[in-house]
Amino acid sequence: MSEAPVHPRDAFALEGAEKQEHAFLEAIERGRLHHAWLLTGPEGVGKATFAFRAARRLLGAKPDPANGVLGASGSDPVVRQVAARSHPDIMVLERLGEDGKVRKVIPVDEARKMAEFFSQTPAISPYRIAIVDAADDLNVNAANAILKTLEEPPPRGVIFLVSHAPGRLLPTIRSRCRRLAFTAPGEALTTDFLTARTDLTQHQAERLAKMAGGAPGLAIRLAAADALGADDAAHAILQNLPRLDEAALLAMADGFRGGEGQARFDLLFDRLAAQIHDMAVGQAMSGVGEGLDRWVLAWERLCVLPRQAEGLNLDRADAFWTALRELRAAAAA
Repeated sequence: MSEAPVHPRDAFALEGAEKQEHAFLEAIERGRLHHAWLLTGPEGVGKATFAFRAARRLLGAKPDPANGVLGASGSDPVVRQVAARSHPDIMVLERLGEDGKVRKVIPVDEARKMAEFFSQTPAISPYRIAIVDAADDLNVNAANAILKTLEEPPPRGVIFLVSHAPGRLLPTIRSRCRRLAFTAPGEALTTDFLTARTDLTQHQAERLAKMAGGAPGLAIRLAAADALGADDAAHAILQNLPRLDEAALLAMADGFRGGEGQARFDLLFDRLAAQIHDMAVGQAMSGVGEGLDRWVLAWERLCVLPRQAEGLNLDRADAFWTALRELRAAAAA
């Protein structure tokens, strides 16, 4: 069984971010704590976990060196309040709603609450903290609401903005933040991370580490989402083109309904696109160019279809059959 993903507020260990944690601690000790920190890097490398670790330190949690540079004990009162979402001096903006459902974006109404939050003095701590996970999920109106707070830094207030793609953020947001860059530790270390925490085989862990680009957190989430199953399904589809098991495909399409179906749909398309990409690169490097353009077009369609289906509220099963027709055409041509 794979380890279930842990919300960053409940994570007490963070490996591979010692440099970033030392930089943050040095800023505190020198009295040069910036009011806004932009945490950048690939998804799943610990940016949000860092944000909560730094927040706990600023909120007054007692340091626990056993858990790293910014570590704190799970029994610390501040840590327990943050985990219970009852601490009055921390605000978290994320797509995950209170009902447990993941929203498409961070609502602008919630982003606007940040100004009111920072207009108040800290209730029981030295600072008031806001964490935006992720800033990439802010629409234009929500981003502008956050920008207003960044333009007028609150006294004793610190904001952490997590971003997987900082280039998409408003330049005015980026310019008002101090940036801390995080990198993936690599496939080898992520494979070790997975085998130490799950009962995955070495080969399974290696596959997931590659899918995640060497990012441990993303690899854990992919394991929990059965990315290996999606990868196997994608492989079976591509290997059997143009002849496919219609009954199996119908059952697969039926599984795309609802919120969980959305995740399965996105994951299958991601794995189909990744395998076609690898195949096309292999052909290009070996000098086999015949039919390559058709597979490149198929790859492009697989990349955009999930976004189109979600944005236009299209039926996922219809999008799936559309993709299969194009894959069959590419294989048969």
